[in-house]
Amino acid sequence: MKIIYGTTNKAKLEAMHGIIKSYGFDAELYTLKDIGFTDEIIEDGESFEENSLIKARAIEAFCKKEGIEDKIILTDDAGLCVDYLGGAPGIYTGRYAGDHAPQIDNINKLLTNMKGCTKLEDRSCKLVCVLTAILTDGEVYVARGECTGTIAFEHGKLGGLTFGPVFIPKGFDKPMGDMEEEEYIAVHNHRDLAMQELMAKFKALGY
Repeated sequence: MKIIYGTTNKAKLEAMHGIIKSYGFDAELYTLKDIGFTDEIIEDGESFEENSLIKARAIEAFCKKEGIEDKIILTDDAGLCVDYLGGAPGIYTGRYAGDHAPQIDNINKLLTNMKGCTKLEDRSCKLVCVLTAILTDGEVYVARGECTGTIAFEHGKLGGLTFGPVFIPKGFDKPMGDMEEEEYIAVHNHRDLAMQELMAKFKALGY
């Protein structure tokens, strides 16, 4: 199996490779840089599903133009949805405080907007990841994973997912950003859950 994963981030690619391998698949993964894709993708959809498909279709068009025909295209769109904020930041998770805003700015904006929510049980939220796969025959498969939790009153260690420093997964008492690797894996985060669904579809198709 050969997969073009819609990212230029090597670390993200390695993490995805580990997930795929854990499901028993032998796959070669390629980044957008590996195939020479440098186009800007305008993510103007109104949902995670729409934005993930927009990315996949853009890469598909590039592959057709370049004669790349033997690889599965895999893209994702992910974000944080907070109930108190009506589902925000949602699809704007990566740019909640503006395009290319530092992580701390996004976190501070979120915490400021939630100042009126003083009970932890009312700070419910979920991390969402939607994966889109376009197979070599053009078939499209979509998988969605969700990880529920609450928003902390103050942030923990910065780094990782945009809102990882304030996202407390259900069943835990600290944010993802403060977890050791073993604890983090045990959370079965949103991308893992989406991949689990997608890998089941791949197996059913005989990959």
